[in-house]
Amino acid sequence: MFSKITVHRVGNKINGESLTLSQEELQLEEDMKELLGNYFMSAFKSEEQFQFYSDSYLVNNPVYSSVSEIFEDKAKFQWESENIAKHLFNAAENPRVQAGELFIVYFEGEPIETEDGEPKQIDSIGIFKTEKRESFLKIFPKNETFDIERDQGISLSKIDKAALIYNNDKESGYILSVVDNNKNGDMYYWFEDFLKVKQRDDEYFHTQETLTVYKDFITQKLPEEFEVSKADQADFLNKSINFFKEKEEFKYDDFVNEVLQDESVIESFSNFKSDYEQDMQISISEDFPINNQAVKKQQRHFKSIIKLDKNFHIYIHGDRKMIETGQDDKGKFYRLYFEQEK
Repeated sequence: MFSKITVHRVGNKINGESLTLSQEELQLEEDMKELLGNYFMSAFKSEEQFQFYSDSYLVNNPVYSSVSEIFEDKAKFQWESENIAKHLFNAAENPRVQAGELFIVYFEGEPIETEDGEPKQIDSIGIFKTEKRESFLKIFPKNETFDIERDQGISLSKIDKAALIYNNDKESGYILSVVDNNKNGDMYYWFEDFLKVKQRDDEYFHTQETLTVYKDFITQKLPEEFEVSKADQADFLNKSINFFKEKEEFKYDDFVNEVLQDESVIESFSNFKSDYEQDMQISISEDFPINNQAVKKQQRHFKSIIKLDKNFHIYIHGDRKMIETGQDDKGKFYRLYFEQEK
């Protein structure tokens, strides 16, 4: 449950819209606090985490600076919420960015037991922006019938933009969960221009990036250097995703030996991975716990489909030995073996 909440109206300065700052916190009934609390927290479904950063010093990141002040002294909540709203207003450099209400919320953390047995409470600050409006009907009794009016408001099904900053790991830029469900305006506006955050170097990140670089290698680089069929590529993709689903920990040597097997292919993948890390300016670990949620998210990109002209699609889920390729006087063909038809 949150203990403090305030709201500001942030327009788009490029479009001549204004910034309207609230001068005091909202005072809400318990049922409204529960409703809003559930609405805000329902935005965070992914285990992907971020941290603030700056091109110079962390303190020069406006949102990092403001939330640090609030965590140090909750009496500064309203003042710093206004600074956050002003920064968001100034961050809009694109006319497509939509105006909306900005909620700043202080959540009291539940006490948890630490390794030394001492209870610890990790508070958090939520920053939420609503942008989209939906039509709804209001029905009023009138004499012996009813009257219907149309109005517009905020849907409680999905918030447009959200960030939750945990009062933990301050020196590295805190730990954040960040969501942007409305990128129609500007995909950089929330993550980069306003919050200025980057993904944390954790097991989710390493699982995600390893699967990404491997998929790119199989679909782009492998066919350039080796004679591989689409069925072979599909087999590599299936083996890799199954490796991540079956193992609890990723070990690079185990992965390449079980999935790639061929020494020349392994060497090619190693070079490709090094080039990827250099181009993206990241470092991907070769030994880390596998994050299951990252695997599920990446799995959608590992669909092993062979598209044959405009006539057929072959979905491959298992044994590579059950599919053969060939060519005769009628043209190219695939031969599929199976035990039973469903």
